[in-house]
Amino acid sequence: MGVFLPVTLTAAAAAAIINIWLSIRVGQMRQATKTAHGDDAGGPLTRRMRAQLNFVENTPFVLVLIAAIELSGRGDQWLAWVAGIYMLGRVAHGFGMDGESVTKLRMVGVLITMLTLLGLAVVATLIAMGVM
Repeated sequence: MGVFLPVTLTAAAAAAIINIWLSIRVGQMRQATKTAHGDDAGGPLTRRMRAQLNFVENTPFVLVLIAAIELSGRGDQWLAWVAGIYMLGRVAHGFGMDGESVTKLRMVGVLITMLTLLGLAVVATLIAMGVM
C-alpha cells in the first residue's frame, strides 16, 4: 500500500472543483459576450479567463509544497487549515475578478495566495535544512 496523503488529496480535489467552477464561469461569459474564440480585449470575459489562469499558475506550486510537507511528516493539522484558506482565497479572487477595478475580494485572494506560497516555501526550506 502506498503513502496516504489526506491533506494533499483533499486539497487537490478542492482545486479540481474550483478549476471546474472557474471554467464554467468563463463559458458562461463566452455565451453572454458571444465570444467563441479568444477574448474580449480586457472586458469581463478576459477578467474571468485571467481568474482561471491565475488559479492554474499558482495552485500547482501550492499543491507540490503541501505534498512535500505532508510527506516529510511535518504537516499536521495546520497544513489542512492552510490548504482550506488558500482555496477560499482563490474563490474570493474568482469573484473579485468580476469587478472592473481592483476589488476587495480580489485583493484578499491575491494576498492569501502570496502569503500561502511564501509561508509554505519557508516551511519547506526549513524542513529541508533540518531546522523543523
